[in-house]
Amino acid sequence: MSNQNTELLRFTTAGSVDDGKSTLIGRMLYDSKSIFQDQYDQIKEVSEKRGEEGVNLALLTDGLRSEREQGITIDVAYRYFATPKRKFIIADTPGHIQYTRNMVTGASTANVALILVDARNGVVEQTKRHAIIASLLQIPHLVVCINKMDLVDYDEETYNQIQDDFEKFAAKLDVTDVHYIPISALMGDNVVHRSEKTKWYEGPTLMYYLENVHIASDHNFIDSRFPIQYVIRPYTDEFHDYRGYAGRMAGGVLKVGDEVTLLPSGFSTKISQIQGPAGDQEECFPPESVSILLEDDYDLSRGDMIVRANNQPEVTQDIEIMLVWFDQSAPLRLNGKYTVMHTTKQARCIVKDIRYKLDINTLHRDQEDLEIKMNDVARVVLRTTKPLFVDSYRKNRITGSMILVDEGTNNTVGAGMVI
Repeated sequence: MSNQNTELLRFTTAGSVDDGKSTLIGRMLYDSKSIFQDQYDQIKEVSEKRGEEGVNLALLTDGLRSEREQGITIDVAYRYFATPKRKFIIADTPGHIQYTRNMVTGASTANVALILVDARNGVVEQTKRHAIIASLLQIPHLVVCINKMDLVDYDEETYNQIQDDFEKFAAKLDVTDVHYIPISALMGDNVVHRSEKTKWYEGPTLMYYLENVHIASDHNFIDSRFPIQYVIRPYTDEFHDYRGYAGRMAGGVLKVGDEVTLLPSGFSTKISQIQGPAGDQEECFPPESVSILLEDDYDLSRGDMIVRANNQPEVTQDIEIMLVWFDQSAPLRLNGKYTVMHTTKQARCIVKDIRYKLDINTLHRDQEDLEIKMNDVARVVLRTTKPLFVDSYRKNRITGSMILVDEGTNNTVGAGMVI
């Protein structure tokens, strides 16, 4: 059904509790015929046991038993489905404030964020919070799904009012592409099929939007970045001198014959060969995984980077980031030491300064209360033990992001975006 070259779109869902995120995804899977009859029969049975009218499509995504029992999503549930036009990965993330970190995890690689708004409640604090996180994570496209239109009699005025409210708020944020769609996830209006009940709405259905939104330019194709993940040395007679650098393109385009600079050494050489899963290729670009061979024999290792001479990342040990704190057992420690993972490189770092805590609801910068607890967002300065090759997150979501790991427990305790 889908060939190798179908584009992959990643999207994430966000909204307050009970805004219908899981129902919406269940509806998409069901109406686009992406679930099997036995899955449908199973959730029908569970719905009946729980004494619900009709079939609760939300049960398709609430995968953990504890979620099914509580009726809320608590962890990120990834779902995969495909239509003839595109392949999709959905990160269904929780609505509760205490799961902000789960939302950040699910949204960090998304092309599109779906923000659900209950038509009866309009834009609430959580809506703003999720819009701020989407803009912080630089998700290129936002879709505001105004859900439960069936409960406000498909009223156009209500829809317009919510759109106005959101637009006023979004003006303060760094979001460029925002789309609005009136839907009823429960009834299926404008999700996969056009609704007869919103004749006043002339835009696309949600599915049509997701299948056709232009995402090819969401990657950075300007700044060439190739972090080396693995050095391939077969050591056989046949490939005696073979030395390939394997990794995943993080930005830009590299072609055979291109003059490149190797970091951290700063040496220059040319690309002699690029090999992909299907053999030799002339060029490579994100998100392809390839092996690159160089004309000269330089000693490169994991964590080094191949870039262009006239377009290099910043090579620095002092890095300022927006940090989302994940650790429930301990707050961020000023002067605390952590392991930092950046592209394929690992270093240690010390927290030199906490500039401010960001109030996720108002965008207010708090410089008084600098205790950074789980789900807080703060601007901090790190000093690393060795130079990292970074771009600002706005320029490149791969070379601009990093995670902090607690050296004692090995837990991931924070995610950072380079400013």
